[in-house]
Amino acid sequence: MIAEQLGVSRSTVSRAFTKPHLLRPETVERVLAAAEDLSYVPNQVARALSTGHNGIIAMIVPDIANPFFPPLIRAAQAGADRQDFCVLLGDSAENPEQETRLINRFTPQVDGFVLASSRLPDQVLIGHAKRKPLVLINRDTPKVPRVLVDSSTGIMQAVAHLAALGHLNIAYVGGPVGSWSDHQRRRAISTARAEHGLAVTMLNARPATYSGGAQAVEGLLASGATAVIAFDDVVAHGILAGLAERGVRVPANFSVIGCDDVLAATTYPPLTTVSLHSADAGDIAVSVLLQLLGGRELGDVRYGLDSSLVVRGTTGPVNHEPYGGES
Repeated sequence: MIAEQLGVSRSTVSRAFTKPHLLRPETVERVLAAAEDLSYVPNQVARALSTGHNGIIAMIVPDIANPFFPPLIRAAQAGADRQDFCVLLGDSAENPEQETRLINRFTPQVDGFVLASSRLPDQVLIGHAKRKPLVLINRDTPKVPRVLVDSSTGIMQAVAHLAALGHLNIAYVGGPVGSWSDHQRRRAISTARAEHGLAVTMLNARPATYSGGAQAVEGLLASGATAVIAFDDVVAHGILAGLAERGVRVPANFSVIGCDDVLAATTYPPLTTVSLHSADAGDIAVSVLLQLLGGRELGDVRYGLDSSLVVRGTTGPVNHEPYGGES
């Protein structure tokens, strides 16, 4: 009906809904306008038969409650929607076995996967990628298309910032076991520590949550550090709460830096943090996956996003007064 009205082929109409990037923008606009006038809704069953695609992709994240992921998910949904795909969302709860169960459960229903911060071994991920088109976010697995938010630059800026403020003994409170981002941040801190001649204590937030950050404060203060870099803003929020409970004033007595910059501006004092690009990562990952679904051979592609330090109110000059003393 639309094809006859516009004097174009049925394949052109189909592409306007399924692969608009292959057509001129004005052609797509004409088809969509005609479809709206005719109250036309694409038949998804017919689409699946003609294209081999269900129009559904799956995104799996390790912790949907972590503020890093909602902007990423929202951007991924928007990117998918532009190509008439929808997103099926799964939360693996930081559990590799649950991640595997979700992949197996979703596989018959979806055309491909975006796995954010996967906790699965490289060989398992490579195996999944051979069965269904798959794109990784923040996981550097060879032979699998991936989008990496490189926190190294921002973390090294954070260490340099603390060194410039006179902090000689700092700490890092790390993230989940198996996190690629956590390993990356530890390496960056070790490199920057050597450059600036600082002592660094490596600690863990178990779990890597608000409560885990608060619980890490006892070991943090026992280490003798005067400043800390946290795995993410959530852990940093917990550290701020734990320090406040012990009468340790930030930044008068102790400096705190987070990572993500999702909620950092809303804390009190506003959190100094490493700004990442979670929304950009979600948008790019879906774009790459849709290219794979369109038959494009991408090979061992690796897309990188940079990071930078945003200085706010939780870092200040080193202060060797006893905690809780008057400023």
